[in-house]
Amino acid sequence: MLICAAWQLSPLESIALPRAYGLELVKILHGKMGLTLGDETVPSTSFAGLLGRSHGSGDFISFDPEETYELSLCGLTPDSSNRILNLDLGEKLAFLGANFAITDRTHTLTSYEQLYTEQVAQDPEPLREFTLKFLTPTAFSQQRLHLPLPVPSLMLRSWLERWNHFAPVYLGGDELVQYFGEAIALKRHQIRTRTHPLQRGYLNGFVGDVTLQALNRADPLLANVAHLLVNYSQFSGTGMKTRLGMGKAIPHENAAEAASTHLCRPDSPS
Repeated sequence: MLICAAWQLSPLESIALPRAYGLELVKILHGKMGLTLGDETVPSTSFAGLLGRSHGSGDFISFDPEETYELSLCGLTPDSSNRILNLDLGEKLAFLGANFAITDRTHTLTSYEQLYTEQVAQDPEPLREFTLKFLTPTAFSQQRLHLPLPVPSLMLRSWLERWNHFAPVYLGGDELVQYFGEAIALKRHQIRTRTHPLQRGYLNGFVGDVTLQALNRADPLLANVAHLLVNYSQFSGTGMKTRLGMGKAIPHENAAEAASTHLCRPDSPS
């Protein structure tokens, strides 16, 4: 089972939190689910916290009681998905002295088998263009460097590695990534860099809209595999630190809804 759950939150008063509040919040959520944060080589959860209109000043972020914010938590295994499905936050979320009313909860459920059957095994007419909206800073680890750019092969490798680690259907390894590097191109983007605060320091990442293009020479079956991985990204996240709030993306089908609710981080100096 795969799940992506979202809670709608409203501050009970004007709230200022440290920019690195996300680490404390994700620890609280994992504690409520009985999961230990950071004990997995490949994270079985992805997280994005308090997305919405907020204002940054110095080391703090301010949240307005007239606004609504979204907390997102996704599971990539049956165990983590069931724990998220059964996670009851009650009517109020309190942490670091702040109080948010929980006004709604929604979730999307699917499975690896369902995604593979619908988007690959049934041999649908292949799409040649895939658009994603990146809502939280996204970056890739390159040895000792961090690359805040939407490189198609790095995006697809990120999704493929998570899929192969957790899914019952193996899609392919380095040869497939190499093929994607030759057959999937960056068609257009509208991105900017933002910083993601960590317990110590910051990481730069990109946010915004990215469109990938399967070239005409791309095999239809492998174009469908690429489409499968693009859709999987909404559960897995993209790139590094996805369990800590980075790499949250919404595929094209849901991008308009994400844009309409202003799911973004406050501007930060890069």
